[in-house]
Amino acid sequence: MELPGLLRDTGLRPAGCGVRRLPRAQIGPQAAGPAEGIRIETPLRRIDDMKPRMMMYAMVLALSALVHGRSLLFEIGKADNNTAEFALGPNQSGQYSTAFPRDALFVAGQSNPKEDWPYIQPGPADAWAGGKAHVFTILMGLEAAPAQGTCTLHLDFVDTHSARPPELHIRVNGTLFKHPLPKGAGDPSAFGEVEKGREHIAEIEFPATLLKSGTNTIAIENSTGSWFLYDYVCLKGPDGLKTTILTQADEFLAASSEPFLVERNGRLHQPVMVTLLHIGEPTEATVTVEGGEPVRHSLASGYKTVEGLAPAVAQARTVKVAVEVAGKLLGRRNVDIKPVRKWEIWLLHHSHVDIGYTHVQTDVLKKHFEYFDQVIELAQKSADYPAGSRFKWNAEVLWAVDSYLREAPSEKREAFIDAVKKGWIGLDALYGNQLTALCRPEELVRLVDCAIRLRKEHGVSIHTAMITDVPGYTWGIVPVLAQAGIPYFSVGPNRGHRIGYTLSEWGDKPFYWRSPSGKEKVLTWLAGEGYSLFHSGRLSGGRLFEYLKRLEAADYPYDMLQVRYSIGGDNGPPDPDLADYVRDWNAKYAYPRLVVATTAEMFAAFEKRYADRIPTVAGDFTPYWEDGAASSAAETILNRASADRLSQAEALFAMLRPKDYPDERFYQAWRNVILYDEHTWGAHNSISQPESEFVHNQWRIKQAFALDADKQSKDLLAEALAGYPQAKGKVKAFDVINTCPWERPGLVILPEEWDLDGSFVRSPNGLQWLQPLGSGQMAFVAERIAALGVRRYTLEQPPTQLSLFGPVAPVASPPELSNHFITVRVDETTGAIVSLKHRGIEVDLAKSDGLGLNEYFYVAGRDPKDPKRNGPVKITAKTGKGQLTASLVIESDAPGARKLTREIRLTAESNRIDIIDTIDKLKVYEPEAVHIGFAFNVPDGVVRMDTPFAVVQPERDQLAGACKNYFTVQRYVDVSNDKFGVTLLTPDAPLIEIGKITNDPRAVGWIETLEPSTTIYSYVMNNYWETNYKASQEGPTTFRYAIVPHDGPFDGAAAMRAGIEAAQPLFAVAVSQDEPPVPSRLSIEPSDVVATAFKPSADGKAWIVRLFNPTDRTHAVQVESAGQRIRGIMLSNLAEQVVGRMEGLIEMHPYQFVTLRVPVPQDRR
Repeated sequence: MELPGLLRDTGLRPAGCGVRRLPRAQIGPQAAGPAEGIRIETPLRRIDDMKPRMMMYAMVLALSALVHGRSLLFEIGKADNNTAEFALGPNQSGQYSTAFPRDALFVAGQSNPKEDWPYIQPGPADAWAGGKAHVFTILMGLEAAPAQGTCTLHLDFVDTHSARPPELHIRVNGTLFKHPLPKGAGDPSAFGEVEKGREHIAEIEFPATLLKSGTNTIAIENSTGSWFLYDYVCLKGPDGLKTTILTQADEFLAASSEPFLVERNGRLHQPVMVTLLHIGEPTEATVTVEGGEPVRHSLASGYKTVEGLAPAVAQARTVKVAVEVAGKLLGRRNVDIKPVRKWEIWLLHHSHVDIGYTHVQTDVLKKHFEYFDQVIELAQKSADYPAGSRFKWNAEVLWAVDSYLREAPSEKREAFIDAVKKGWIGLDALYGNQLTALCRPEELVRLVDCAIRLRKEHGVSIHTAMITDVPGYTWGIVPVLAQAGIPYFSVGPNRGHRIGYTLSEWGDKPFYWRSPSGKEKVLTWLAGEGYSLFHSGRLSGGRLFEYLKRLEAADYPYDMLQVRYSIGGDNGPPDPDLADYVRDWNAKYAYPRLVVATTAEMFAAFEKRYADRIPTVAGDFTPYWEDGAASSAAETILNRASADRLSQAEALFAMLRPKDYPDERFYQAWRNVILYDEHTWGAHNSISQPESEFVHNQWRIKQAFALDADKQSKDLLAEALAGYPQAKGKVKAFDVINTCPWERPGLVILPEEWDLDGSFVRSPNGLQWLQPLGSGQMAFVAERIAALGVRRYTLEQPPTQLSLFGPVAPVASPPELSNHFITVRVDETTGAIVSLKHRGIEVDLAKSDGLGLNEYFYVAGRDPKDPKRNGPVKITAKTGKGQLTASLVIESDAPGARKLTREIRLTAESNRIDIIDTIDKLKVYEPEAVHIGFAFNVPDGVVRMDTPFAVVQPERDQLAGACKNYFTVQRYVDVSNDKFGVTLLTPDAPLIEIGKITNDPRAVGWIETLEPSTTIYSYVMNNYWETNYKASQEGPTTFRYAIVPHDGPFDGAAAMRAGIEAAQPLFAVAVSQDEPPVPSRLSIEPSDVVATAFKPSADGKAWIVRLFNPTDRTHAVQVESAGQRIRGIMLSNLAEQVVGRMEGLIEMHPYQFVTLRVPVPQDRR
């Protein structure tokens, strides 16, 4: 029966409910969690122990009723706009599924809100709580049934979800009332910032005659939408209505069929799960399902789920379920039974590897060493168990494996490798749980370096990759995995924290993920319950059955399921009882069948069974967690520079001394780069206790990854240059070295320590005046330097008659700056660029709507609706003696900083505007963020972003569910139309926002559809996370940008080359004039195809060249040396093994990347 009820919403609290409330006693222990298997009991406190508190409770209700004039039948919480008095309040929503696996049950007079009533009630849209409707139940005893009058159920909410508000289905003794809730304010209230909630009060009036003598049930179901937060609940009834403590009660609360089969007497049956509440002395319940035999169960006082058995059905039907308690009929219900699939649940047992977080990193490593020893013993003990029940372990990532095989005694190393070869331990290919979009292209390749080494050194099989916790993965991971021989990718995301639409879109929807070129694909599966379903407790039927039920409701199309099984939280141990549990389960249940497996076994079986049914998709799974890197901006900048420097050092070894290539030292340097970009930034309490020693110790180690990579990359670069014939003493000549495989000009900065024998540079075109840069360094503009080659320059004293060649000098005349190509004007109030004109482009490239280019914005708090700007500016001109460069230096105060200094620089004859922003940051622990805005005026402009081995257009090239609040880019963002555009180079700051400031998502929500815009924000600093990342950052940090206007449509190759050149400078090396310059080593034609790596092979027998086509056109590519095509080039995989011969020109499809093994010419060895 459904009644509309008398619903009214009010902004005021009604008299008599929640006003001047007297103190009250509340009785009842915390609800227990589910037991193993299918029986779930929640015992209540013994009745005899409750009597004194019950009497006090009854007295409080009576007094309250007198005060208010109507009977207050029960109340839950306090009317204080707070959630702290409820279970899990005010911010532990992530623990809901663990603490309340069967939802909330509140017995009036016995339960306690702090223990039994959660502050948050999830809905079907909340994947973190199982993605299902949740029902909170209230039981209340009455002495007598009311004969007349009206009751009012008062519901006071702190907040509701901002985008997907719920609809309530409220049942009073089975009579249904529906009430939709309005949209609330957003996530902050759910994370404890209750003052940011949007209060809503609903009152449901219903005939008092719906209540009865004895036990009454009020069920509040969140049937659609997302969560809401409780403030206060109470029920008022007619004057004189009296409650009673439930000392004897039996309730038939629910009945449902479960998706599994048991065998009884040679026949398959389907259990029907019946949920009962029994208050009183122990007794017996009998459950009889139509067509089946009665099943008897003992009942103790408490909340219990028991089973009945129905014969297995081939078609859906409805059966009657009867429950008797102590020989008396308690009730009957109809239950819909559907045919049960013959499920197979494949358990991938692993520990989630947080490199830190739970413990200091060194202690984490010790733990995983112990786990390796334990799992080998467990596998040995269960080696004779039935197939599928034997213990197996998955080494989620290779960080700990790498160290174990280097540090463990030889007998343990041998036992480990033997266990891998026996299939007891599965190795997965990635080095860490990476923030993949932070990785430079070559860094992304190096994620599988360890796996390649293990294959080669130990002959082990590695064909899968795991990534855990992290939501979102850069598109370039697909070709990297495929070309490393990794066809399978298991993903176990976090189940709710800052994951956006990751699981709601892709949970348990396996797909072939096609690479940007379309040439590769990887079978990818996001585990629908992430990795933490069993972080509290062990493997149990209750959770598995709920999981299968959700899959059935979602029309899951397969009979095989991946379940990530990790216990004990992050860095948790192996489960010593797993093999026994699975063996016993499979002996008891016909289906679902449990299978303990390695990742490779699971994927191979799944693909063999379902390959023709798996969909194929393409696009960038834009990640959600890379924003945390802006919490330590200085170290992030350092690490990005180290990755580029390592690439240059490898190119120099290939050019100058390939036989001396120190492969192991590069491996260790790349390892540190990778470990900084790995997802574990710090301690679990890094935000709540930022000054604790535990937090500081972890940050020191994390920071050291970046610091060590910086030192290692500089040492390797110096060692590579040591192979060049360099001169000592006074510098009379020098060579400029280009480590890029294309010809390029550029600004060359001479080392500060050089003793220069002259102030002019002689080149084939004449003389240039060296210009001091103000830092003690001298600079000049080099002509086009050959690909992977050098050009010789000499120094001279001023000639008697000065006749200089060179470009027209740039002019700085505040507030304007100009050269032959560009004119820039700066706003004298804000310091932002408000006009940008480029010769050949008719429109001003800076918008005229109040926003500028390189404009400072500071958000105090999480809500970006009113960002603060910098204070009044001082603008000064800076020009050098040689008239090579000119700058405007803009100084000001800025919120969140001690000082803001922005330098805008033009170089003679260059169409590039260089920007150097230095923020001297204050130490702030309150939530904050810094954004640098670039409002470009490119009508109908399209945004394109550089990501590893892909060029991504937002929306068009993104997978459903990808992050759109921020994007992580490599080197550039381009905004272009068909006629012109502008490329923003961002070597230091990886995060951008499009259109407006769209962070923090806790305040603004997750963006589902991104509106087109040509305004870009560089998202440079934040401390928005609640855990893991840095709580503050302090001191000067410099962010470099460059703006490159272009007359003509977007050119992916030109943009990529400009981005690499901005991050990988030309080098100057002092030489003797008598030594001939080193000839060019290698070039790629056409230059539309870019080499992202050039290095000696690990075996010293070849050059390794990685090519990427960043354009939407196919190119026929030729690799040349000294103008001649190199023959004998082989196609290689990432292990540097030959996989094919390249005959003639190399065909490169759009967005394809390949690795070549190129023979080193005789004269280059």
